[in-house]
Amino acid sequence: MIEIPEESRKDPKAKEKLLNEADIVFLCLPDDAARESVRLIKNKSVCVVDGSTAHRVTEGWIYGLPELKKEQRNLIKNSKRIVVPGCHATGFVAIVYPLVAMGIISPDYPVTCHATAGYSGGGKTMIADYQADNVPDYIKNPRPYSLALNHKHIPEMTKITGLTHPPLFAPTVVNVYNGEIISIPLIVPNLKKKLAAKEMRATLAEYYAGERFIKVMPYPADDYLKNGFMTFTDCNDTNNLEIFVFGSEERILLSARFDNLGKGASGAAVQNMNLVLGVDEATGL
Repeated sequence: MIEIPEESRKDPKAKEKLLNEADIVFLCLPDDAARESVRLIKNKSVCVVDGSTAHRVTEGWIYGLPELKKEQRNLIKNSKRIVVPGCHATGFVAIVYPLVAMGIISPDYPVTCHATAGYSGGGKTMIADYQADNVPDYIKNPRPYSLALNHKHIPEMTKITGLTHPPLFAPTVVNVYNGEIISIPLIVPNLKKKLAAKEMRATLAEYYAGERFIKVMPYPADDYLKNGFMTFTDCNDTNNLEIFVFGSEERILLSARFDNLGKGASGAAVQNMNLVLGVDEATGL
């Protein structure tokens, strides 16, 4: 492993030297710094796995969700430019992409989505706010945010799923370090293919059949709830993503539960690295 010394991290020449010596570069940087780092790489054999938002909708970069579609793994294996999906986008895309691809919802369906996520997704500043001494009560409460409805994950949510209009996306941060639940309601009479909840579950289960990290839970999911509640942290410290289907003949709620730091971040990065290196996909996960 190549690691740049702390005192050299702002030295462009030191960064350029190490970036061009590596086989695989992981970028965990603000967007502008990620773009700058990529510009410094002249060695065409260097593979970049970018965890920032900088390149998620950039042409020539491959979306690092191996389960997205049948050819996605080969696209990742053969690419030198891979983007790690955003944490919120991971659950959203895992649910919506198959629905559009299979013609269950039309690309112009008015998709709405709510996310509840741990505060680690907010980065160093938010983590410091939650972990400070004498944290005020208002921070301990669930807090909806991005209320201008322009969250930075929306462009990839729209482009990768093939939607013609951006979804209405409303996230909430809670006083838990990691974990996430993404929920998307659907009105069955408005679907392109009128599937009831049980049929929707069967269709998604077939789509993800054989996948190691994405599992569609049984319907009804009563045995996987706790006293009727969907719990928040069951996938923490794993690279797993669980899709639940709730509802009936008329209304459906699709929910994805995962670790925003696992399948929603570092777990996905490692999974992509494994594919590039040709080792077992679960190595280190």
